[in-house]
Amino acid sequence: MLHLTSQTRDSLFQLWGTVTDVSPGIIRIAGISQSAGIGNEVSLMTPDGPVHGEILNVSDNRATALLFRDSDAIRIGDRVNIERDARVTPGDHWLGRIVNYRGEVVGDDQPLPPPGLKSRRLHAAAPSAHARKGLGERLNTGWMITDTVLPICRGQRLGLFAGSGIGKSTFLGGLACGLQADRVVVGLIGERSREVGEFFNRTLTPEARERTVIVAATASEPPGAKKRAAYCAMAAAEHFRDEGHQVLLLFDSITRFAEAHRETALTAGETPALNAFPPSTVRTIAELAERAGPGTDAQGDITAIFSVLVAGSDMEEPVADMVRGILDGHIIMDRRIADRGRYPAIDILRSVSRSLPGAATDDENALLRDYRRYLSLYEEIAPMLRANLYERGHDAQGDRAIDLFPHLDGFVSLKNDGDIPLAFDLMKSLLNAGKPEPAPSGSGSETGSHSPGRQILTRPGG
Repeated sequence: MLHLTSQTRDSLFQLWGTVTDVSPGIIRIAGISQSAGIGNEVSLMTPDGPVHGEILNVSDNRATALLFRDSDAIRIGDRVNIERDARVTPGDHWLGRIVNYRGEVVGDDQPLPPPGLKSRRLHAAAPSAHARKGLGERLNTGWMITDTVLPICRGQRLGLFAGSGIGKSTFLGGLACGLQADRVVVGLIGERSREVGEFFNRTLTPEARERTVIVAATASEPPGAKKRAAYCAMAAAEHFRDEGHQVLLLFDSITRFAEAHRETALTAGETPALNAFPPSTVRTIAELAERAGPGTDAQGDITAIFSVLVAGSDMEEPVADMVRGILDGHIIMDRRIADRGRYPAIDILRSVSRSLPGAATDDENALLRDYRRYLSLYEEIAPMLRANLYERGHDAQGDRAIDLFPHLDGFVSLKNDGDIPLAFDLMKSLLNAGKPEPAPSGSGSETGSHSPGRQILTRPGG
């Protein structure tokens, strides 16, 4: 008697079952429990066209599948085909195009994968920890602030924490156009469909568009489609990394990904916890984020920026709290800074890049300390300035912080078309502008010493 393994059987025969129950976005399938597994793809044909989905759980007599489209046209007894693995085929034929959650190029132009290009599994493991390189060199980002105070190194993973309407997408677009990378992958998860087109056609320059792939699942699409688009974007980044390219991954947003996971996990029967997020949310986010970062010696690297939506700048919001401990730093955008007209609205004192101090020289780190120190002094004095209680002449350092603040604050908004040393030269000139000459020896002047007991505020005040 001939015995076939499950893999051989799947390659020779089409596995299929029949629909037994239909709920909004969910179907249950009989006849496949012995062969199907969690995460396997399903597809069925309806009068409205094909409907795809993935299996959430399997019991003794049936499997439950989450659909990527509406289930209105599905009927009891419909045939459901099962695929063993969820796969896509990323490559250079995706560059300059928008791709949907199934890895299909959107639009009339449907390029074919080049011959010999292999498909990739959507769910893959991160490179092993012992084989990975460390963070690489500091990258030119196109912004003065991320070239200096908040540096981004090759293979680093940063979180961009922001509320809606603060300029997050514009800042990400600036990084897509300005940051050093061979390939750019943009994952737009849960965004409005209008914003997808605007990001592609307006935010990206023609030069940046030629090296960019956008993988999008809009806000109106089911949660399973949003999760699949996230994994599709990561698979594309991994493909380019394995080819030896330096990859920039812009993921907007990890919050929508977590919300999609929450919906699918609760549907699968998981127990809700804080804000109804199931316990598996932390692991799911960590598994996705760990796939980015430095590659092995034979690979390129994936430098990743994950945006996190924070309502009311609440950094204790569950997803923000989860992500902060997983990534290599965080950039926080504050609505009050945007309201006073400074873009990007980055709160410097609450943001940190964990590539420092190693990413900068001793002289550069000294400049960065001075930059933060004067900003902190100004934040301390700001409430007194607003109340008209501050009197000049009693604290030379405080007076200097007030004079420097407009220049240091404006530094955040400057683009950097040159190189990183140029950005530090500008910072040095700003910090030294109008610097008083040292007092003559023996003058006995103690004015200007900063009182050590003052409380440093961490919110912008000017």
